[in-house]
Order: sequence, then C-alpha cells, then structure tokens
Amino acid sequence: MSELLTSAQMRAVEMAAIESGAVTGLELMERAGRGVVEAIFAAWPELGQTAQRAVVLCGPGNNGGDGFVVARLLKEWGWEVEVRLHGDVEKLPPDARANYERWCAMGAVAPLTSKGKDPMAADLVVDAVFGTGLGRALADDLMASILGFLPFADLKAKDVRPYVVAIDMPSGLSSDTGLPMPAAVDADLTVSFHREKLGHRIGLGPAFCGRVVVADIGLEAKGVDGVVPLRQRVILASPLDVRKHSAGHKFSHGHALVLSGGAGRTGAARLAARGALRVGAGLVTLGVPGEAMAEVAAQITAVMLREVVDAAALGGLLQDARLNVLCIGPGLGLGQAAGALVAEVLAAGRRTVLDADALTHIARAPALMEALHGGCVLTPHGGEFARLFPDIAQRLDAAETGGATYSKVEATREAAHRVGCTVLFKGADTVIAAPDGQCVVHAAVYERAAPWLATAGAGDVLAGIIAGLLARGFDPLQAAQTGAWLHVEAARAFGPGVIAEDLPEMLPKVFRDLATL
Repeated sequence: MSELLTSAQMRAVEMAAIESGAVTGLELMERAGRGVVEAIFAAWPELGQTAQRAVVLCGPGNNGGDGFVVARLLKEWGWEVEVRLHGDVEKLPPDARANYERWCAMGAVAPLTSKGKDPMAADLVVDAVFGTGLGRALADDLMASILGFLPFADLKAKDVRPYVVAIDMPSGLSSDTGLPMPAAVDADLTVSFHREKLGHRIGLGPAFCGRVVVADIGLEAKGVDGVVPLRQRVILASPLDVRKHSAGHKFSHGHALVLSGGAGRTGAARLAARGALRVGAGLVTLGVPGEAMAEVAAQITAVMLREVVDAAALGGLLQDARLNVLCIGPGLGLGQAAGALVAEVLAAGRRTVLDADALTHIARAPALMEALHGGCVLTPHGGEFARLFPDIAQRLDAAETGGATYSKVEATREAAHRVGCTVLFKGADTVIAAPDGQCVVHAAVYERAAPWLATAGAGDVLAGIIAGLLARGFDPLQAAQTGAWLHVEAARAFGPGVIAEDLPEMLPKVFRDLATL
C-alpha cells in the first residue's frame, strides 16, 4: 500500500520523526539533497561522467535549504555551480540557513531576480524555490524571474536545452491540488521525499512534474502510522487479488444483471455485460425491453437474456435473490420509464453500479438521490459530476481557474459523504472515495498513461468490470479501485488503436501478467 500525502501530512510525518529524536531536521535536509543528486545521476548517467554546469534556484524555506545541499554536493563533484536565492537570508529557517552558510564557504549567492550568466549554457537547472508548502498564488514578477532561468518548453533537444529538476514539487504547482498557481515550472524530473504527494498524481501535476522519483530520507520506521489517521489517507490504487478459488463454481461468483436501453441503444449495456463476464462474474444477464430482444440475442452468446418491459417486470425479476449485483445507466435513455427503472433498482437495495444516463436521472430527481445506499457505486465523468453535485463542482472549478486550494480528492470525498455511497470520479486522475472518508487515487499517468482510452464505450466497460467484481464479493471501494486499475491495464495491453470492444478481451492477458508479478 502506497500513500499519497498532502503537504500538511508530510510536515506532520517529518515533525513526528524529529520530535521522537530519531532524526534532526538538518539530517533530513542532507539526505534530501543527496537523494536529489543520486536521482539526477540515475536519470542522466552522462551528467556524472564529466564536470558540468548547474544553476540552482533556492527559495526562502526548507526547499531552498535542500537546494543549497544539492549545490554543495555538485560543487564537490567538480561541477561549476551558480546559486540564486529568492528572499531574505536573515529569514531563512535555521536548517536552511546552516546549509546556506556551508555553501557560502564554497561559492557566491546572487539574487534570483538579477541577471547572470545565460542559463541556456547550463546542463542542469535545479528548482528549489518552492516545494510542498505553497498555498498561495505566486506574484507574476516572481514567477517570471523563476521561469526566466528555465529553457523554453518547446526546446526539447539536449544540445540546446538544460535538464530541469524540481525538488519535491515544481515551483508554482500546488502539492495538494496538482494545479498551477497560476503558472508553474515545467520540469523533466521531480524528486519527492518519503512519499509522492497528491499533486504528483492529480490535476495537471503530471504534466508539470515530467517524471517523479521518490527518495528515501530515512522516515520509513515512522511512516504514516500513528501520524495520519486511516480515514484521512489517500492510497495510490493497486489491484487486489482477482484470482478465483479453485473450489468455486459459477453460482459462487455472483450473478450480475445489466439493464439495457431500447432498440438501437443496446451497445453500451452489451459492453458492460461483456466486461462483467470477463472480469469473473459467474453469470451475467442482460435485461432488455421487448423491442430490443432480437437485436441483443443476435449479438450475445455467454451472456444471458431476459425481457424487462418496465419497472414492474424488473421488480418481478428481482425476486430472484441470486441476482446479487445490478448495473444500470449505459444506453438506458432519459425517458420517464427509464427513470422508473432506476427507482426500482435503488429500491432493491442490492449492490449497484450507476453510470451514464442513470446518473442524469439521479441528478434530476432528489428522491432518487435520497434512495442511494452504501452498496452503490457512482461513476461520473466531469460533466455528470457537475450535474450531481453542482455546488461541489463550482468550488472545484474555482480552484482550477483561480488558484484556490480545493482538490479533486476533497471534492470526491465530500460527494461520497453526501450521498452515502462510493463515488468514482473519472479522469486520467480518477479519484474514488467511500462515504467514511477512505480514498484511492488511480492515475493513468507517467508510465501508466493510456490516452487512447478516450474512446466511445470505454466507460461502459468500466461500469461492467466494477459490477462483475461486486458480483464476486468485492466491496464497493475495492471493486471500484481494482476495476479502474484493470481497465487501464487492458488498454495498455492492447495499445494505441484500442476501442471499447477490445477492453474485455484483454483482461485474460492482464490476469496472466498479474499472476507472474
């Protein structure tokens, strides 16, 4: 289990370690600086072969102190190092001031705002101006000064462009929201300490961080246990054990009912049903209006078919208690009869995935919102989330445009608490929250990026995968996070050009690969 920390949580972990006597702040700063240098040489081995030139930009806090350590270590390696400082030396924190003085015994410090050597002559620029503690928008002139030392973003060739390394977070990027405030350093490599921060995985963070390396600074013994309460933690998603027990049979792995729209609108439900079957549900049935029965029957084999003409017919079908999971929304339609089906599903009180059109019905009808229960999983994309939770979405939009510190994690947690069920807020930075505050981030970024998932029907397959896992006995949060992980892995296994129909068919390969890990 890997946690993503907020800036406050990281400070609490560090302070707990310092107050316990296990380590001093100065020792942590030294370890951080060494971790940055090691990460630089690991990322670009050629920089460790001969003396190079670095520009190190230091800020007024402990992030700047880390920068002074990096400057000293590179100087000891034989590099030519230029150091720039933003802020008043007299106001530096004690540990940062100590490392400033150690550097001053080796080289000069110039103000960040003044012009010096052409930064394009450097092989490396180290951004140590602001780290995780930034909670306000930076002044335009300060950001301009920082960016003035950096290469132009469109200069990608190394012969005209130095590498840019950010310590902990690129300056100007909120470590809690992953949003620039209002601009941020565009780094090639970001070196974090102890754990990744939320901003490395959500919002626009991955676009600014380049790639992220986590350096061990000796806090593992303390970790987050006893410092960050369980319900306040954010976990980075990973797959749970999806193997089936050898003694099981199809009825022991659940029976999912996926409800479809009418003729010409059955494709989405069929995709969901296929996802549920491939992920291991023992049985999957499609509930289909009479006029669409022939259309669906011609398209399915292992998936079963039942006629569901209206809410009353659905109620009769649900007398079968073996139908332990329901999935409704993909291709459902927005008419009154479809809304009645949503109401009947919620009244059944069973584990349920609500996606697409079902979410629109819930957003329109307060009674349906009130009928949600702890067994439900909502899977909105951004537009659907805004319809369901307009006030929360407004706060999130304000953060994205105005530099406020309200994150997608906070928004999803608030939404889940309000409706009393699990909410999976889709995106490259998918956030999943349970009503008790448990939260998981599944970010399809860096090495797990899958931009080709932006294709029609992919979300329907995800709804079906989650339903299939629920049918197998996973709880809603487990099903949602594992489903999101498997969904992306299926897309990555296929590669560019994937369409929704391909995703369920890649799950067997994903399962085989998991078995070898």
